Amino acid sequence: MEGKTDSIKLFKQVTDAITTIILYILLLALIVGMAKTLLDIRFIIFESLESGFTHMVTSVLTVFIVIDLFKAFVDYHEHDRIKLTDITDATILIVLREIAVGLYSQKFGYEFILSLAVLLLVLGIMRVLAVTYSPAKVQVPSAPLKAQEQPSKTGISALLERCSPEPDGN
Repeated sequence: MEGKTDSIKLFKQVTDAITTIILYILLLALIVGMAKTLLDIRFIIFESLESGFTHMVTSVLTVFIVIDLFKAFVDYHEHDRIKLTDITDATILIVLREIAVGLYSQKFGYEFILSLAVLLLVLGIMRVLAVTYSPAKVQVPSAPLKAQEQPSKTGISALLERCSPEPDGN
């Protein structure tokens, strides 16, 4: 049993170190991406508006993707779990970026954009289902509400209040 505990501690330390390194890399990518977005303003000023707008849309969507990945890694680093909604959000942003780039550059055929749209629909449905059937939602058995309890409380806070002992009147 001692060896198993040591292995789990070692695994936790290694994954913490790796996620910390990845978080710093993503932070650097976020800073560089923001700088690139600011530099892309020159395309709007010195080149055509269409070319500049294409660069800006691509840069901004890429920054949003990095932000979502950063959020997913922070959540994993803090809670040791990957939220399906974070990964789905990042994937949706990647697909949206590809659709936007393809539309502006006019290099994709309608079949490819249609397939990306279907993928986007599936990811959207998956995200809605992940939120609707989230394991974080705790099903609390229905019980009569106390006079002082607010009906808007749900989840763990409602469960904890219902399980806590009644305060004495003294």
